[in-house]
Amino acid sequence: MLARLKDYLWPLVGIVAVIWSVRLLYFKLEAEAATNPLVKAALDKGDILSNIATIARVIGGKVAAIPPDGFALATLSAILAYLALGWYDKLALMHLKKDRGISFPYVATTAFVTYAIAHNIGASVLSGGAVRYRAYTAKGLTGPEVAILVAICTLTFFYATALMLGFALIGAPHLLEPMAQLSSWFAVSETTARLAGLALLTACMFYMIGALLALPAFTIKGTEVAYPKARIVAIQTVIAPLEIIGAAGIIYFALPAENHPGFLLVLGAFLLSFSAGLVSQVPGGVGVMEAIFLALMPDVPASSVFAALLVWRLLYLILPLVVAIPIVLLFERARYAAGHPKPV
Repeated sequence: MLARLKDYLWPLVGIVAVIWSVRLLYFKLEAEAATNPLVKAALDKGDILSNIATIARVIGGKVAAIPPDGFALATLSAILAYLALGWYDKLALMHLKKDRGISFPYVATTAFVTYAIAHNIGASVLSGGAVRYRAYTAKGLTGPEVAILVAICTLTFFYATALMLGFALIGAPHLLEPMAQLSSWFAVSETTARLAGLALLTACMFYMIGALLALPAFTIKGTEVAYPKARIVAIQTVIAPLEIIGAAGIIYFALPAENHPGFLLVLGAFLLSFSAGLVSQVPGGVGVMEAIFLALMPDVPASSVFAALLVWRLLYLILPLVVAIPIVLLFERARYAAGHPKPV
């Protein structure tokens, strides 16, 4: 009974999150667009559909206003993020001692396809796990080994998130102050924010110490799970933050120079909004990310924030998915052909 309730609970949470986020997003964008007298007059006379079209034109103007060098740097940031994601899988294979014989281009392509699909579909462990299972069992890994690989990649992401959010909260403790507008539960002082950041960095430090102490392996349902070696954790500490820096960098370079909040605030806002999108299980975090990002950036025009997030979605979600789908089809075609040789 409880399992069936869980099956309905998360979809319901996702639906509520989308409705709440879209409603908040619409009123925020409408209020910001109405600061222009001509736009306000159009909004006052229009119905809901015409008002959405008017707001979309305002946002389109903001996207068009992003300079070419901003787009170029945002594109390079997206490339950096996906190259770092390739190392997520490489590190997991190194941990399993299965990296030899599997080229980095194969690993990087697998990671690219995995995350391009998972970021868009949601339920990243399941959708990403399916892609990795097909790719790595073709290279000789077993099902349990692929499961451990997925777990290590997930661990790398959480480690990087804790590390970078810790630095963001300590370096920009006022990051959370605007969240109080959403709910009094989010009314966090700068001291509390710094303490939270310190707690996150302390947790990361304990993780590093565990690697240095070479903690023993343990067994889960007959499968031995080894603690990551110090070398793996050292590479994680360098590589994993690069993915988050690259992903946040897309938004950083797409925001206008006027009233720019700075990289630490963008980084913190990205981590909080992206994490909320993951928890909601809404594909791509649509609506949820935008609502939280807008709340955390009160001094930046809402349409400019939304335009920057549109660029992020284009470079980090949509274009990778467009490239990933043909790769999956070609891979499956090659697997099918290998299993069905032509008659002599």
